[in-house]
Formats: sequence, structure tokens, C-alpha cells
Amino acid sequence: MAATRTAKAHWEGSLLEGAGQVNLESSGLGSFDVTWAARTEDAASGRTSPEELIAAAHSSCFNMALSNILAKAGNAPESLDTSAAVTFVPGQGITGSKLSVNGKVPGLTADEFAQFAEDAKKNCPVSQALTGTEITLDVTFTA
Repeated sequence: MAATRTAKAHWEGSLLEGAGQVNLESSGLGSFDVTWAARTEDAASGRTSPEELIAAAHSSCFNMALSNILAKAGNAPESLDTSAAVTFVPGQGITGSKLSVNGKVPGLTADEFAQFAEDAKKNCPVSQALTGTEITLDVTFTA
């Protein structure tokens, strides 16, 4: 069954001096302020950016994909902690997403876990949506 999720954005003013807000419409979980400065200068401004929202989507999608792959192989994870660092370069756009995963999966070797993680990196829907962008992966493992 297809699922559609929606968000809505509002912006006022010029790119450099303006500001906006993005609302998570489907879930109703909140509204987040966005500015150009939050995107390119001050990440700790209490405002977010499209890249931070993509990083949230990428890290959570990757965890879901990896959890599914591991469970289907008979080794459901005890825990997966993943961060995504999405890089934006003015004039170029989004240039990369660096995933870093730390997994605790009893019954696997570190090499096996790394192979499953590579599969998830390649096949999670957000990675596929970012085709054309460099996606890297750092893996740490606890048996």
C-alpha cells in the first residue's frame, strides 16, 4: 500500500534576510523555523535547514532498512544508532550524506554486519532518492 506524507513550508522576505517555517502536516508533530543562515552558517540557531531534515530522514530510513535486512537474515538487531551528516555547498547544492552506524547484533561478525550495512545504504529509499549524491558509510559493531 502506498503512503504519502506531507509537509508545508512558508517563507517571507529575500533569501538572505528572510525566514520561514516548515510544518510536518501528516504527523502534526511540529513546526520548525528555517533560515538561510541556519543552512549555511549557524547550525545552533534554534532553526533548521532542509539538509538537517534530510539527515533525519536518511538516518531513520537507513536504520529501518538495516533492521529489516538483519531480521530477514535471522539476526534482528539489539540496537542500531545511526547519524547522517548531509553537506550543502552554496552554488552546488547537496554534495553528500555521510552515514555512521553503530550496531549491536548478537550472532554476527563485524564483517557480516558491515556487508548488511552496505546493502541498507544502497537500498534504503532515501539513499535511492539521493542518487547522484555521494553517500558514504562508517560502521562500528558490537557483537
